Amino acid sequence: MDKQAVREAVWDAFEERGEARFPFPPHDRIPNFAGADEAADRLTDTDAWDAAATLKCNPDAPQLPVRRAALRAGKTVYVAQPRLRDPDPFLRLDPAEIAPEEIGDATTVSGISEYGVPTAPEDVSRVDLIVAGSVGVTTDGARIGKGEGYSDLEWGTLRELDAVTDATTVATTVHELSVLDGTESPIADPAELPAPDAHDVPLDLVVTPERTVRTETPHARPEGIDWDALDDERLDAIPVLAERAPGRT
Repeated sequence: MDKQAVREAVWDAFEERGEARFPFPPHDRIPNFAGADEAADRLTDTDAWDAAATLKCNPDAPQLPVRRAALRAGKTVYVAQPRLRDPDPFLRLDPAEIAPEEIGDATTVSGISEYGVPTAPEDVSRVDLIVAGSVGVTTDGARIGKGEGYSDLEWGTLRELDAVTDATTVATTVHELSVLDGTESPIADPAELPAPDAHDVPLDLVVTPERTVRTETPHARPEGIDWDALDDERLDAIPVLAERAPGRT
C-alpha cells in the first residue's frame, strides 16, 4: 500500500463506522473524531504535558481540546499559518495576553488568526511538546498526515533553528481507527503499510480516548529540511523557505 491508499482506507472507515465528527466529510483532512476530548484529557495526564511550557499544535478540529487545555494550563501555543504562506508563518497564542473567557474563541480555526501574534521562525520559543494531527499512525511512531507535508516542513524549519530538538516530545491524539496496527484498524495486514520517508517526523506518544502509547520509536528524526525534495514552485509558495533555501538569494 502507498500512503494515499492508507488515507483513503482510514477516511472511508470513519465515514462507514459513524465515528467522524464535524467537519464533514472526514476525507482530505485530519479527521475529527468521537472521543477527541477524552484523548486530549489523556494527553494532559502525561509527564510530557506537565513538563511543557510551550507547545506547537496543528489547527485542525480534533486538536481543539488540546489547544484549549494548553492555554488554560498557562502554556504558550504556536500554530502554523495555513500552508506557511506568510513570511511570519507561526501564530503565537500567549495565555498572558488572552483572557480566560476568550480562550474558547481564541483556539478555534478562525480565532487563532484573530488572537494569534504572527511570529518568524527565529522568534519561536523553544518548543517542549509538538501535537500533530494524524490520519494514520502506528504504535512504533510512524505517522501519516493528510498528504501536504506541512507538518514535516514546520519541524524542519524549527529544527534548523534549534527551536525543536531531540528533547522535544512529538505526540498525536487520534481515534483507534487511525492506529493502523491496532485492533480497530481498517488495514487488514499492517505488514503492507509503507515505510516512513526520511522527512517524516516520528511520534513519541500516540494518545487515543482509550490508551496512551509510548512508542519508543526506532525511526530517526529529520535533522532539518530536505531541500532536495522541494522544487522551485514549492519554495516560491512558502516565503520562509524561499529565503532560506541554499543557493537562493
